[in-house]
Amino acid sequence: MWTENVNIQGPYNFDLVLSRLTLDPLHEVDLSERRIKVPLQLQGEPMVVTVQGIGTVDEPAFCIQGEKEEFREEAVHHVRRIFRWNESLHEIATHFAGTDLRDLFEEHRGTAIVLDFDYFNCLVKCIIHQQLNLAFAHTLTERFVHTFGIQLDGVWFYPTPEEVALLTVEELRALQFSTRKAEYVIGLAKTIAEGHLDLEALAQQPDEEIMNTLIKIRGIGRWTAENFLLFGVGRPNHFPKADIGIQNANKKWYNLPQKPTMDEMEKYSKPWSPYLSYASLYLWRSIET
Repeated sequence: MWTENVNIQGPYNFDLVLSRLTLDPLHEVDLSERRIKVPLQLQGEPMVVTVQGIGTVDEPAFCIQGEKEEFREEAVHHVRRIFRWNESLHEIATHFAGTDLRDLFEEHRGTAIVLDFDYFNCLVKCIIHQQLNLAFAHTLTERFVHTFGIQLDGVWFYPTPEEVALLTVEELRALQFSTRKAEYVIGLAKTIAEGHLDLEALAQQPDEEIMNTLIKIRGIGRWTAENFLLFGVGRPNHFPKADIGIQNANKKWYNLPQKPTMDEMEKYSKPWSPYLSYASLYLWRSIET
């Protein structure tokens, strides 16, 4: 087993980060130990990496542990990307201190946008969550992973695109997938498995190209593509105005009698650029907690 300690610039509130991650029952989080086990696919091999907070909000530090020394550098690189350790939350907080979200950013100070652990997992989860209430969406995702994924060191791994491509609609229907949702998930997996879509390469492209590529795939609309940009690749300036949670959060934050219109949300959000993604996250947090 290897161990590597990492220090980053504050603020970074790992406890608030872990708290949000507990919303997904597939995440293996220990709040008392300030620790999470992260499932990674490294060179086609599943590997569990443990990340533990050992610092404070203003002086963040982490202990990363994993197996197989030959994967150490790659694993640390992925962990840094997932937890956004190279991003300046101080700069972001300073920006929002001059906006009407100032109090919200003070309340959730140091909360980072944590990415999904894998690009394919992110898209599959988004497709499953489409037009479902959050509780059943998590239940359905959990059934999918428990049925077709693998468990290693107490951590669940999503099935790979190659494995999902071999599934039938009937197998997913047995888990309470709708026929269309089952077709969408299997179709996406086949597109990747057959080499027509390279998510690693796509993630390096500009936002517009990522969006245009994804919405051509059956079952992926703007909402799913925007979520991929936010939580798959971590782009900083996205505000999904059509998201019901965002609409409800704006309604609550501004004490509106009804959900805001698209024009109203456009007006509210202009001062938040170029960090619209963080405005989105913190507004979600305002109704999640």
